[in-house]
Amino acid sequence: MRKFLTRRAVASAVSLLVLIVMVFFLSRLTGDPTQLYLPVDASLEARENFRNLHGLNDPLIVQFGRYVGDLLTLDFGDSIRKSRPALDVVIEAFKWTLTLALITMVLVSFAAIVFGALAAFNVGGVFDRIATFFSLIGASAPDFWIAIVAIVLFSVNLGWLPTSGTGTLWHWILPIAVLFIRPFGLILQVVRGSMITALSSPYVKTARAKGVRPRPVIFVHALRNGMLPVITVIGDQAAGMLNGAVVVESIFGFPGVGKLMIDSILQRDFAVVLAAIMVTAFAIFLMNILIDIAYAVLDPRIRY
Repeated sequence: MRKFLTRRAVASAVSLLVLIVMVFFLSRLTGDPTQLYLPVDASLEARENFRNLHGLNDPLIVQFGRYVGDLLTLDFGDSIRKSRPALDVVIEAFKWTLTLALITMVLVSFAAIVFGALAAFNVGGVFDRIATFFSLIGASAPDFWIAIVAIVLFSVNLGWLPTSGTGTLWHWILPIAVLFIRPFGLILQVVRGSMITALSSPYVKTARAKGVRPRPVIFVHALRNGMLPVITVIGDQAAGMLNGAVVVESIFGFPGVGKLMIDSILQRDFAVVLAAIMVTAFAIFLMNILIDIAYAVLDPRIRY
């Protein structure tokens, strides 16, 4: 197990290093922040002082070397836009994204596994057809369209829920509901397909022949052996949410890391962009480690 996790950690560290190099140099192609933060009629001296203050006059390779050196001391630089440590700005936004993703994925995983397993138990039945129909619709519907329709229906017409913000519990319902639909449809389909294969295996047929009740057959005998592809898809969907549900965060005015990253790119706030990438990548790295541990627990052969 330790060697397995060590190999995965080294591979993730190399990927993170490549990501840092790419984001650092590509972000500089967006332009000079001086053009955004100083007035059009600012003097050449003022522009020169601004560049010197933020280290923008040095060659790119020198800037990169200084940035890597600062990273070794966990110094991510300061936000040009907010005049605060970039890491503090990112952590504040990431807390919102992490909470939103955690709540949504717990609800999605539980619902999709239960409904997918029940649909697979009686393939072609009424419940299976209904579950398949709605899951396919959910997996195909774009988030921005669902979000707009939800706001028009539940906020504008009915007045039940607020349109945006994070002030109360009611503000979380629409963002979570919109984020819930697509992963639910995808994961349910994977659960259903995996469970159909597991339920047709010899050990399940033996359990049924011994008179084991349907619930243990589904959720004890078959589910564990059908969970590996399900965990993969759950991890992929969770990684997408940790990257920041940009569309949902923008439409509902949710102060998450996805919206922060887009705003920082537009404002050429390089320190915040890089800090957001680093924090998000590290969170995904930890999540992948947890997924690998789950693989090894469910199927001990993977450890070797």
